[in-house]
Amino acid sequence: MSDERLVQVVLPGIVAPEELQIRHSSVPEPGPGQIVIAMEATGVSFAEQQMRRGRYYDQPPFPFVPGYDLVGRVFSTGPGVDPGLAGRRVAALVKVGGWASHVLADAADAVEVPQGVTAAQAETVVVNGITAWQMLHRTARVRAGQTVLVHGAGGGVGSVLVQLALAAGAKVIGTASPRHHDALRELGVTPVDYRAGAVTARVRELAPGGVDAVFDHLGGRSVVDSWHLLAHGGTLVAYGSASTRDETGSKQWPVLKILARTWLWNTLPNGRRARFYNIWAGRALNKDRFRARLRSDLTEVFTAVQRGDVTARIAARLPLARAAEALRLAESGTVTGKVVLTP
Repeated sequence: MSDERLVQVVLPGIVAPEELQIRHSSVPEPGPGQIVIAMEATGVSFAEQQMRRGRYYDQPPFPFVPGYDLVGRVFSTGPGVDPGLAGRRVAALVKVGGWASHVLADAADAVEVPQGVTAAQAETVVVNGITAWQMLHRTARVRAGQTVLVHGAGGGVGSVLVQLALAAGAKVIGTASPRHHDALRELGVTPVDYRAGAVTARVRELAPGGVDAVFDHLGGRSVVDSWHLLAHGGTLVAYGSASTRDETGSKQWPVLKILARTWLWNTLPNGRRARFYNIWAGRALNKDRFRARLRSDLTEVFTAVQRGDVTARIAARLPLARAAEALRLAESGTVTGKVVLTP
């Protein structure tokens, strides 16, 4: 019988990071079809920043344990699960619950991490990598020779997205703050300073005929500008409303506005498409298909990391007990890469 204890970070409400709570209890026993994962790495994503403010579209009621994804070793297996999984390193997308020493999950939701990819490396590309891969290859279907615009090219999803787009043979324009520009140029991305204004005019200079795809996490006015930058046959992929993170009022309204706009734009006979990407789309309708696609896509991303097509960028590693500091750091906008939490 293990004497290990469960440690969880709890978000009690709309509070400052310093008011996160640490909770101790017993490690859960896995039920039929379940596993317990001993966390080796979890991270701070933009979702947690929104959840802290009560701004994430479908977050659970407070209090809850944040943590969108995690990587760790299988600690124990429940009935109906191959006992041989114990000890293997796996990744899981959970939406909430990842900021914990041990996480209960369905075995079918775990994706094995290949040899040669560390827990921290894998953590940087779970939610970010799946999002980037699916938007690029499943939603926009970008092909070699096309030109794409990635907003937030220095961010979590954006930095993976530009690398995957380059690996696919696309030309990439990326908006980012000036501190990211040298790194983007080294990759082969043409950077545009979003703080300087006139982003639309600069992109038009670089792509006079329009771009073949735009990936927009900002929402608000940006998504309208993004639509107008598309070439004939181009695709706008909107996947968030980051520009409304610090606003008050309805957390659903910014997303509903994007959904309404994409629906309207798709009724226009102009040869362009607009899509709102949601990583959880289709799970309720066909869980097995959702899981198979997620496993396939995350495996592709891990392979890209192994090949060197994607570099896992770790901004900082902090222990779980310092989650408040990690959240502050991620929210500061001063780091490049993902802030990773370890046991």
